[in-house]
Amino acid sequence: MASRREFLTSFNKLNKEDVVEILRPPYAKSQSIFQSECIKCLDKACEASCDEQIIVIEDGSPIISFAKSGCTFCEECANSCDNGVLDLENISTSDRLNAKFVISINSCIAHHGVICFSCKEPCIDNAILFNGLFNPVIDDNLCTACGFCIARCPTEAISYTPIKLNQIEEIIT
Repeated sequence: MASRREFLTSFNKLNKEDVVEILRPPYAKSQSIFQSECIKCLDKACEASCDEQIIVIEDGSPIISFAKSGCTFCEECANSCDNGVLDLENISTSDRLNAKFVISINSCIAHHGVICFSCKEPCIDNAILFNGLFNPVIDDNLCTACGFCIARCPTEAISYTPIKLNQIEEIIT
């Protein structure tokens, strides 16, 4: 007989080995290419090309920060990358970021009877679904992990878990 913990974790599509610690820009093949190639880049053009200012260079390679905005998938970061790290040919990561988003039932005011659509309004993919006026959930099949909902949530109820780049297709299927 399986333990309660095993039972509950079986519902999660993410395994511990699929989780990574940082969120990367779209259009990349693998996590390792950031560490090997980005440190060679001198101009950090991906950061400068991001109109939303969500690409930040940390330890020589780009990460995503949703503190101000979200990703529009404008392709400018890939167009500016001369080292081939970000490449528009990488179809599997061209329309989403490497993250799984969730809404905390405990922190979300809509889950406590307050009408709030702060997360739904900026969601251009209509990935945040409501049961009537309350109880929002994120549809993994529609969510591109753009992050616009994060900065808009008044209670910081939305969080994400970065995942390995090669696991993205498994999450959305």
